[in-house]
Amino acid sequence: MKTLPLNPTENQSPESLRAFLTQCGALAREAGRPQLVSISLAVDHLDPLAVLESIFEPSELHFYAERPAQGFAVAGAEAVLEFTATGPDRFTTARDHIARVLADTIAVGPLDEPFAGPHFFFANSFAHESPAGASFPALRLFVPRWQVARMGDSTVAVANLLITADAPVDLIAAKVWKAHAKFRAFDYRGAQRNDRPSAPKHAEEIGGEGSYQQGVAQALQEIARGAYQKVVLARARRLTTTEEFHPLGVLNHLRQHYPACYAFSIANGRGQSFIGASPERLVRVAGGRMHTEALAGSAPRGDSASEDAAFARALLLSEKDQREHRLVLESIARRVADLDLKLEHAGQPRVLGLANVQHLHLPISATLPAGVHILDLVARLHPTPAVGGTPREPAVAAIARLEPFARGLYAGPQGWVDHRGGGEFFVGIRSALVDGRSATVYAGAGIVAGSSPEKEFAETELKFKALIEALTNS
Repeated sequence: MKTLPLNPTENQSPESLRAFLTQCGALAREAGRPQLVSISLAVDHLDPLAVLESIFEPSELHFYAERPAQGFAVAGAEAVLEFTATGPDRFTTARDHIARVLADTIAVGPLDEPFAGPHFFFANSFAHESPAGASFPALRLFVPRWQVARMGDSTVAVANLLITADAPVDLIAAKVWKAHAKFRAFDYRGAQRNDRPSAPKHAEEIGGEGSYQQGVAQALQEIARGAYQKVVLARARRLTTTEEFHPLGVLNHLRQHYPACYAFSIANGRGQSFIGASPERLVRVAGGRMHTEALAGSAPRGDSASEDAAFARALLLSEKDQREHRLVLESIARRVADLDLKLEHAGQPRVLGLANVQHLHLPISATLPAGVHILDLVARLHPTPAVGGTPREPAVAAIARLEPFARGLYAGPQGWVDHRGGGEFFVGIRSALVDGRSATVYAGAGIVAGSSPEKEFAETELKFKALIEALTNS
């Protein structure tokens, strides 16, 4: 990536921007290829979700993620570049594509600021193949035409352009300057929505009532035969109502009620959005360090402090839940063993308390050897035993056989890669696919020896609750 020692807006004039873009056109002519031009601007405090709401277009791709407890939010929309891949090597293919794009990228602005410079936003399905007619391909990455991000007290707006040798520089400069002025003094009017969807008129269990318990019973038989140690089976419930759901309104509800989770929305440009509040980080890479986590086991929150503490203690003492957590930790270690990482963690999990559920949680970190890309880690870590099972191959095969639906983006790794090779991916759970007046809500539970169909069904009911409440109260 080429970084130019100038700020195209430092003189606060459209003329300086035109001169800069003319220079980029000359570089495109010299290279014989279009150049991705990324212009980053430090701006006053903005709410990225409010910005996305104000310019939301169902016909455009968008990506939004926020984790209030960590103080970051990022929104990107309207693809200037888009790439899809399928098959078991989809992440390697994507890594190589990003390298090619960055070789023809020109970036300017405060690139040391968080979320400055070009970012590649991903929507990835659980499976490495996507069935015909699916809402999303197996892997899609895109570079947004615009991006707004906040990290703590820092807010950055990014404009990404594709400049060819004969690009209409005057027209492009005028559009960028107009957007620059808008982000400098953003007007939130027009983003409010007063209409809310009514309570669902119909709720349909995909696969039929009782199908989940039957699947769990079958999985327990296969576990007893030694086919695998753990499998995560999910349910899907389709809700319909008389009014259209508003995905970004749902997202606002989720970020307010679940600040420890990744509140996210990923739109396919065809009117469908995959939204949710995920508690699970897959992997984060920054400053040469990798951060992941082992998350497993579930317990409800209590109605009183005493009851809540009792549930947490029972979770910590549960042999079944501790065994499930150990399987996750051991699997992570096996999957990255070839990278020669020295994993650092506290040894024993603690209880992670979310708004309506508690989990066993153990942060894990390591220093990355040179040349290891975040997508190399995504390829190894997905699917984690927390959403797939262990051993991975027979568990994933059992999911395809026992679940009466294709997961799509549910439980897939969603996130972004930055121009430095860092980034962050979370697991797309506690989620729903929203399509007009219909929303398909997903929830899963880990099945190990000692599980019972009734208890696992009750666990998925608990996990459904957050999304269904958000859908009907937003």
